[in-house]
Amino acid sequence: MSELTFEQLLNEESLKTIHTGEIVDGTVIDVKPDQIVLNINYKSDGVLSKNEYTNDASLDLTTVVKPGDPMTVKVIKVNDGEGQVLLSYKRLAAERGNKRIEEAYNSKEVLKAVVTQVMEGGLSVMVDEVSIFIPASLVSDTYEKDLSKYAGQEIEFVISEYNPKRRRYIGDRRQLVAARKAEMQKELFARIKEGDVVEGTVKNVTDFGAFIDLGGADGLLHISEMSWGRIEHPKKMFKVGDTLKVLIKEINGSKIALSLKFDELNPWRDAASKYAVGTEVTGTVARMTDFGAFIELEPGVDALLHVSQISKEHVEKPSDVLKVGDSVTAKVVDFNEADRKISLSVKALLMPEAAEQAAKDEDEDAEAVSVDIDAVIAAEKDGGETE
Repeated sequence: MSELTFEQLLNEESLKTIHTGEIVDGTVIDVKPDQIVLNINYKSDGVLSKNEYTNDASLDLTTVVKPGDPMTVKVIKVNDGEGQVLLSYKRLAAERGNKRIEEAYNSKEVLKAVVTQVMEGGLSVMVDEVSIFIPASLVSDTYEKDLSKYAGQEIEFVISEYNPKRRRYIGDRRQLVAARKAEMQKELFARIKEGDVVEGTVKNVTDFGAFIDLGGADGLLHISEMSWGRIEHPKKMFKVGDTLKVLIKEINGSKIALSLKFDELNPWRDAASKYAVGTEVTGTVARMTDFGAFIELEPGVDALLHVSQISKEHVEKPSDVLKVGDSVTAKVVDFNEADRKISLSVKALLMPEAAEQAAKDEDEDAEAVSVDIDAVIAAEKDGGETE
């Protein structure tokens, strides 16, 4: 064996001894897409594979590390059979991360992390190379069937279960969402009052109305409060995500009733002048009964065309000569603003004097029928309200 030079002997003496499991500092001397070589001040260089650097199989190491960068790593094998030292950055990070998770669990610290994976049963996030699972039931305070919207999103959570022996780390986002909503609800109710006009977002649409998120609490916009006119179905008017300005009609405890029937849009405000007795009007048959047809003069204003006033000839049933959607021109023969009732007559246009006398004679019959247009509308709507 050849003798070592004095300089080589000095170098040998300066090199330290390392052991498996030891944490060492090194300097990057070469980087490939899937491997990093470090000078760890040992007789052999250290090799750090991509698998021991990250869990991201798609990562190109040349994009995150460059020669000259310092790194602290863990020795996992002193000699790999080829004289190289195998190193791990990921395991050291995981150990540190495990300590970080333990501290967060004990202190109830709120953590932030990006969702790395969306699974059928929940979400997965990484904190310092530690994988934390957030079950679907702990993602939000309401059930969410589709969790895909959380992919790549940074979320907040707390650690609700810490079990390093089983490598079980459970996160909880639900309690943070619930606490935040409770605070927002408190602030909302302190700010709003009946009669206020506020902005909200459509959260859900049902057969009987729409739930509007007011930022802290939901308000119900009942189908009967969506318009001064008739509403065929709420889903034909609104969709989830729509932004609305709504009137707070009533606050009852934690329940908020909303309305879109603003006073300035009330069609009855100037109805007395528009539909004065003797005025000729044109409307559309909205619905029919055995005693007459209801004619929509404009959204929110219906008038009754009694069966006896449909024609100068005798009409047995309104449906014998009319159908929903037909246009009808008639004369206003009675206007009752207090009860919001308007009576029409086609006969009055055809034979005015006879029709006026007939209208007077039929007043008693009309009273007996006791037809209240608003009551009929309300009955129809209430009859369809089911949850």
